[in-house]
Amino acid sequence: MVRIAKALGVAAEGAVLSLSLAALAIVLILLRLHLIGAMFLSAAFAIALFFRDPERFPSRTEDVVLSGADGKVTDVSEVTMPNSLGEKCRRVSVFMSPLNVHVNRAPVSGAVVLLEHTRGEFRAAFRDEASEKNERNLIVFGDLAGRKHAMMQVAGYLARRIVCRLRVHDRINCGQRIGLIMFGSRVDHFLPSEYQVRVAVGSRVRAGESVIGEFVK
Repeated sequence: MVRIAKALGVAAEGAVLSLSLAALAIVLILLRLHLIGAMFLSAAFAIALFFRDPERFPSRTEDVVLSGADGKVTDVSEVTMPNSLGEKCRRVSVFMSPLNVHVNRAPVSGAVVLLEHTRGEFRAAFRDEASEKNERNLIVFGDLAGRKHAMMQVAGYLARRIVCRLRVHDRINCGQRIGLIMFGSRVDHFLPSEYQVRVAVGSRVRAGESVIGEFVK
């Protein structure tokens, strides 16, 4: 199924559902239930569209942080690094609408040092309090230079499932697929203070391609 999903350009989580609905639609059409069959076929197409998973090719990965999500930058601020002893960092929040690609990608190369899932509410993901109140999944990375980065997958009002394909100690490459969040949701990026933010509120970004931060030597 993974190979089929890749060939279709769809995330594996959505390929089974989309193909099942398409198969059911064909059976219904063959039984001359054309209207119902067309409805199921439309649903299969809509699901495949939502779970689309295009290839991405970053032009640069050294000393930069790439966006982990497609969408619109809704917040750039100075905050404290999650699960740290008061270490200051820069947060870049990206809101994903239901029309965006929802596959998340690694912002840096390195290793996974912490995974922490927190149950919570399902408020609108673009609100400031979403990163503290909503269902969320925290991923902390150690980059190749030993710096700590963090990324938080935040469920939104419609989202009810966060998928993270990583485990602690996994080695990851910048731009690598790491999971997804279903329907409207948000990803918060936490950049070390040595990095300069290269986007602003309102910027449109693409996971695995858009540079959101750059290390200042």
